[in-house]
Amino acid sequence: MARRTRRNHSPAFKSKVALAAIKGEQTIAELAKRFDVHPN
Repeated sequence: MARRTRRNHSPAFKSKVALAAIKGEQTIAELAKRFDVHPN
């Protein structure tokens, strides 16, 4: 079983995800799928 390497996200990507979460138009699960990140 191959391990996935740890990804480093840029500050610009993090701010984009954070702004989308603050808007509240989508659930956390939908945002996680959209941005390909873990929901936690």
